[in-house]
Amino acid sequence: MHFAPYALRPITASDAPALFHLIDTNRSRLADFFAGAVAATHTLGDTQDHVANMLAKRESRAYFPFAVVDTRTDHMLGFVDVKNIDWNIPKAELGAYMDAGHEGLGIASQALAAITRYCFEDLGMVKLLIRTHERNSGARRVIEKNGYEREGLVRKDYKTTSGEVVDLLYYGKVR
Repeated sequence: MHFAPYALRPITASDAPALFHLIDTNRSRLADFFAGAVAATHTLGDTQDHVANMLAKRESRAYFPFAVVDTRTDHMLGFVDVKNIDWNIPKAELGAYMDAGHEGLGIASQALAAITRYCFEDLGMVKLLIRTHERNSGARRVIEKNGYEREGLVRKDYKTTSGEVVDLLYYGKVR
């Protein structure tokens, strides 16, 4: 999925060092809302195991992880995943984070557009969901720019790494 000069491509086992670097350099700002990824990537070895687990879930079509890369360098700038898939409907939740140095450049918005098309056209999803904290104005702008509609505020929906239970905004898009 290309949006020049960037692309979304499936994560591979060889991406573990780049994913470790992406998370490690953004660890403090990702910690509260990407707790699972942060907890699973304390070392390169942990990250290799984490990537292996992601790939096993992808094989069973339970999870689809992608790297956001600069196609000129193959440098990993972010991560996008399709998760919490319900094939009965079919619907899924999307998650994403970008390197702090690459926020505000439109890359996340283009990545969301690409993964949305992939989910609707290639996976056959009829509904996509994105959850975000109400204070995450950058994410809200990206989500809304891509035609997702606010479906509501779910109170006490997520426990952060620091132990705070917070409300989340739910956004949805249907095909």
